[in-house]
Amino acid sequence: MKKKCKRMNLVFLVILAMLFVGCGKIKDNSEKTVSMYMWGGSESINNYMDKWVAPKLKGQGIKLNRVPVTDIKDTINKLITEKQVGKDDGSVDILWLNGENFRLSKDSKILSEPFVDTLPSYNKYVAVDSPEVKYDFGEETNGLEAPWGKVQFVFIYDSEKVKNPPKSFKQLKIWMKNNPGKFSYPASEDFTGSAFLRQGLFELNGGYKKFMTDFNEKAMEDASKPLWNYLNEIKPYLWQQGKTYPENLAKLDKLYSNGEVWMTMGYDEARAESEIKKGTFPKSTKTFVLDAGTLANTHFLTIPFNSNHKDSAKQVIDFLLSPEAQIAKFNPNNWGDGLSIDINKLSPEDVKKVNAIDRGKSTLGLKELQSHRIPEIKADYVKFIEKGWNDNVAKK
Repeated sequence: MKKKCKRMNLVFLVILAMLFVGCGKIKDNSEKTVSMYMWGGSESINNYMDKWVAPKLKGQGIKLNRVPVTDIKDTINKLITEKQVGKDDGSVDILWLNGENFRLSKDSKILSEPFVDTLPSYNKYVAVDSPEVKYDFGEETNGLEAPWGKVQFVFIYDSEKVKNPPKSFKQLKIWMKNNPGKFSYPASEDFTGSAFLRQGLFELNGGYKKFMTDFNEKAMEDASKPLWNYLNEIKPYLWQQGKTYPENLAKLDKLYSNGEVWMTMGYDEARAESEIKKGTFPKSTKTFVLDAGTLANTHFLTIPFNSNHKDSAKQVIDFLLSPEAQIAKFNPNNWGDGLSIDINKLSPEDVKKVNAIDRGKSTLGLKELQSHRIPEIKADYVKFIEKGWNDNVAKK
């Protein structure tokens, strides 16, 4: 009888152990939902996330919940409130942001601990020491956000009218004198106009590095003088002799489309190609970058302090930085966004895949773009330049 009881106890323990193991397996294999809050205003971006990324993640046991927002700052303010009231079980797992929004998030301490070094794709494929990865509009990233993609400032021109495009601000001045009235730039209040001013500031001061430090108003007043002098000197050769400026990039693009000016510009290296396909830009449109480089704007992914799924969020971000996901995103049929990973770190097979993607004849090659990237500077510098242009150029 005792032996029978022992056997029954042993069978019971085995069954109990199997139940625990079985429950563990069910738990491990259950699908985890990761909520990614991101701007939802682009059909191509939304399609890339919903139709390409989401199915891939589902195969890894993750359900991607893309939460579209109009302004990511609203989500940041929500997280700031949750931080203040001590809410630890948040609904936001991943944030797409950069620039001023990153600085606000960092200063408000609503981000999780540094995490990028835990991502295999980041360590293997990202140029981790490059300025556009270490800094976000001059703000040190400190491992708090991972680079997801990049756009780059380029000049756009009509190759039938401009045979040898200028490659420096010095050459640009000479070109304008030889072609009066055929160049302009947007007012400083416009994002693109402000970027053009920063390009000039860098080149006329020997590069961007001196502006990567904390803002110093007195030093900036001295550094900006060559820029104001240059912009006032070219006024007579600008469209409308500099008496007025296009109020935004759309107005400058229209002048270019009408042939009133022979160049435009923009913070998207592939934008000219899409405008050619729409028929708004002439087929002879091409792009160029300056020898000293052009601004590259990196956008990032980060994890809030109270995400309930931090490990799964890291898994999602790591996948989005993988060559497979980056190359698919690079394809204009999906999104067309620039790579955040370094093409020099890719396998020969992946390099072939990148080179096989047709981004159009007007779009510069990836290696040329990457070799001419320079980082953004802190917002304090940008505000100074925008106000300074009005005071020292527009009103004179």
